[in-house]
Amino acid sequence: MALPLEKEFALIAGIDSMTSTSTLGQMQVTMQFSLERSIDAAALDVQSAISRAARQLPPTMTTPPSYRKVNPADAAVFYLAMTSDSVPMWTVDEYAQTLMAQRISTISGVAQVQVFGTQKYAVHVQLDPRALASRGIGLDEVQTVIDQHNANLPTGTLYGEHRAYTLQANGQLQNAAGYRSLIVTYRNGSPVRLGEIGKVIDSVQTDKVAAWHNGKRGIVLAIQRQPGTNTIEVVDAVKKLLPTFREQIPAAIGIEILYDRSISIRESVEEVQFSLMLALALVVMVIFLFLRNFSATLIPSLALPMSIVGTFAIMYLFGFSLNNLSLMALTLCVGFVVDDAIVMLENISRHMEMGKSALQATYDGSREIAFTILSMTISLAAVFIPVLFMSGMLGRLLNEFAITIMTAVLVSGVVSLTLTPMLCARWLKPQHNVRHGRLYNALERLFEGWKWLYDVSLRWVLRHQNFALIVFVAIFAVTAWMFVKMPKDFLPSEDSGQLFAEAAQDVSFEAMAKLQQQAAAIVKEDPAVESVMSFIGAGGVGATALNLGRIFIVLKPRGERATPDEIIQRLRPKLAVVPGFRVFLQNIPTIRIGGQFSKTQYQFTLQNADTDELFQWTPVITERISKLPGFQDVTNDLQIANPQVNVEINRNKASALGVTAQQIENTLYNAYGQRQVSTIYTSSNQYWVILELDPQFQNDPSALSLIHVRAANGALVPLNSVATLTRTLGPLSI
Repeated sequence: MALPLEKEFALIAGIDSMTSTSTLGQMQVTMQFSLERSIDAAALDVQSAISRAARQLPPTMTTPPSYRKVNPADAAVFYLAMTSDSVPMWTVDEYAQTLMAQRISTISGVAQVQVFGTQKYAVHVQLDPRALASRGIGLDEVQTVIDQHNANLPTGTLYGEHRAYTLQANGQLQNAAGYRSLIVTYRNGSPVRLGEIGKVIDSVQTDKVAAWHNGKRGIVLAIQRQPGTNTIEVVDAVKKLLPTFREQIPAAIGIEILYDRSISIRESVEEVQFSLMLALALVVMVIFLFLRNFSATLIPSLALPMSIVGTFAIMYLFGFSLNNLSLMALTLCVGFVVDDAIVMLENISRHMEMGKSALQATYDGSREIAFTILSMTISLAAVFIPVLFMSGMLGRLLNEFAITIMTAVLVSGVVSLTLTPMLCARWLKPQHNVRHGRLYNALERLFEGWKWLYDVSLRWVLRHQNFALIVFVAIFAVTAWMFVKMPKDFLPSEDSGQLFAEAAQDVSFEAMAKLQQQAAAIVKEDPAVESVMSFIGAGGVGATALNLGRIFIVLKPRGERATPDEIIQRLRPKLAVVPGFRVFLQNIPTIRIGGQFSKTQYQFTLQNADTDELFQWTPVITERISKLPGFQDVTNDLQIANPQVNVEINRNKASALGVTAQQIENTLYNAYGQRQVSTIYTSSNQYWVILELDPQFQNDPSALSLIHVRAANGALVPLNSVATLTRTLGPLSI
């Protein structure tokens, strides 16, 4: 199914990369566009491509292709868990998907709401092949009867002389009890009901999906934001809906916030704000200590808030937000923005010491130093021009930083040439013939001592130039060595954790659930862990295979624990003791580049037009890399070793009996594929009626001999008379 879509997507302009992932019953194509491409315009092109490829897609698809504007590798910004001790899980799922997920999806900035552990209601018809064979009933007959006796069609209107009546028939069956009494056929004059040839139960669409919160089954909603939107605004909008949800949902269903990405963002912004205010206070304090005059200190100090307010105005015009990068730029430029004002103040003060009036000194001093301040401002702003024109993802990240700091420097230059001289002319007082206090004189003696020490040290260095040069070269060499040896990373680690779990490819759902819960219990016992969410099976990106699971860790506040990387290293030996289970730990990075969701932090992609050669070399390269020093948790996403049972059709025998290959494959899908044979429509949702064999036969390949297909003469033919079974160990053909 991926190939027709990929061919159409390849025609879209601005695609940097395109990857597809195919698993049993599910396919996902991820397109990454160039930074210059508008994401909204790209979304329209994707929708058009899907429409063009629709005719080439298999007609048996139960869900048509859809698209979302989101980076699937991004972590969700908000997690909600819904649990209940008394309400069935399909009822919890109904409220989660129909009420909450749909309402949250309409919030501006929300890209998608992933539902982990989905348990959507369905009626399962689990047939006994022995009962079918003894009564001469085929699986296709059961499929047809169920579909025909579950009708939801318009039935018309009765028009009377005075009133009109809408006809409403009860052709729709709503639950398993209604299907049990359904008559499939008659044998020896007696009806054969559906409940006599198998089990009809209220269940869920797939029971091979599960989610837990701290060991308790539940439904987890993971909310992802659209690229470029404000995380705090999205989270706040979701939180505003929670009281409404709690009023509309039964009290027996609990709603709990599992993870809130905005908390760490708020804390980071608060820390940067504190650093900014601290920098402002320190700069003002240093100015006062050296000038030792309140009015002289106030003049350059006012340049700080004026420059920052002016910078905010420019940031608003550019559409920037107050984030870690822009606030870091403002913090760094605190020292820059007062330099020009201090230079202007010092030159005006020099002219006042010549005996000039404040106004005349301001005219002469500002005229004399204006060009110098202008050149200082432009040269300082020009330092960040290379950062402004950096390309790629790093350039996009630092673009806002560069513009913010350049704006702050330029605004400070304007303030120094306008506001500072005006304040000097009004507030600055002559300092000659003024008696100073003890603090002033003490600081003056301290400054004179520093001046003498600097003079002595400078003379000593000039007398020993060779030694000074050797020290300089040694410091430069040590700096270069430290630059090479120091660990390097793209962005600092965040305080969030995630585990990926992997078992053997032939593991059953029940065994995988036990292993997953065992690993989650080990993680929960760690003193640094606040709560644990775990998921297995389909229902979310990165967890689409039965043998793959995810454990999401919420850590305690920073003051109560170590760093995430230290916690991960502590958990590694504890999780290594789980038999038949591999756990991959990673601290989720702030930004994940690309759309690939992997079990490890770094990815290396292999490409080849020859899939056989790709399958051959992938495990070899994985093994070689794992032996290199400094590597751990090396794995790959190639999942093709799952054992399978091949059904070899004897076409000669099948043709002689009037049985086609399509009949055989349809019969197999009716038995083992959980075929959706009918749909139950309600006022708020729609559910499936699923046809399958009884589970005791689903797990036994030899039960294929009990399955029959209908021959051309109407007789039932055992499947093993027209096909043979062979077992293999893969690879699967995908």
